[in-house]
Amino acid sequence: MGTKREFGPQRILVTGGAGFIGSHLCARLLAEGQEVLCVDNFYTGSRENLQPILNHPRFEFLRHDVTHPLYVEVDQIYNLACPASPIHYQFDPVQTTKTSVHGAINMLGLAKRLKVPIFQASTSEVYGDPEVHPQPEDYWGHVNPVGYRSCYDEGKRCAETLFFDYHRQHKVEIKVARIFNTYGPNMHPNDGRVVSNFIMQALLGRPITIYGEGQQTRSFCFVDDLVEGFIRLMNSPTEVTGPINLGNPGEFTIRELADLIIELTGSKSTIEHLPLPPDDPKQRRPDITRARNTLGWEPKIALREGLKQSIPYFERVLRGQKR
Repeated sequence: MGTKREFGPQRILVTGGAGFIGSHLCARLLAEGQEVLCVDNFYTGSRENLQPILNHPRFEFLRHDVTHPLYVEVDQIYNLACPASPIHYQFDPVQTTKTSVHGAINMLGLAKRLKVPIFQASTSEVYGDPEVHPQPEDYWGHVNPVGYRSCYDEGKRCAETLFFDYHRQHKVEIKVARIFNTYGPNMHPNDGRVVSNFIMQALLGRPITIYGEGQQTRSFCFVDDLVEGFIRLMNSPTEVTGPINLGNPGEFTIRELADLIIELTGSKSTIEHLPLPPDDPKQRRPDITRARNTLGWEPKIALREGLKQSIPYFERVLRGQKR
């Protein structure tokens, strides 16, 4: 399966390539000598994220919405296109579902026509508010199909269904990764996610807003570790389809995260407690046994070190050097 070139660089399509994770993936692929076709409609991605690579001779950008078909010639497809933070995916929930479902259909159709492998950036949100902890890939989840987060959760679950049906019915080579909380440079400063929220509030000296008592837990993976997992999964043997959890199994309460960010920024911010939002998971932590055994992958960058690499980016944002 696949039409991988024997010589020279691969031409690799990255949808959602101007987003937080997508921009890091594009840069990593270029560093490895590949050709990159980055597709994005700038709904949540930004040209600033691509600034360091825009003029690279092996980089090409195409403004396009994946809910419409795309006709290009490539050797691999990474499908990352979808708003991923609650603020963004709840702003236009119908479009969020369309992006996950129609986008998957269009990219799978392209992979089928070209006979090339396709990677799906799925999410730990497919587990919902889990009743099993930590979450292994064979856990089917505990998801509200009619809640405010459902456009994203169920859209991604449906996309996984499509990927496996295209694999079974049309023999498309698929790679499905379930991404757990990821952070790092190029995060949108106002995306409403906990790491970017807390860093921005700390740098501005504002109260750090914690929902509930802050005892809910999350696992935070630095973006460079995640991208390494992407590439290992994409280039794994054909029979490795996933789904495979990619995330850091180190588990922290939200309060612990807030205290660490206050320490690293030297902020004088106080803690402010707000009511929990609907369907907010109480705990989230990946079981990465499958990733370790199948890909030889596990995160290398601890939360403290990753935050030290991320905070200067947000300082530049505040100085107006980005965005």
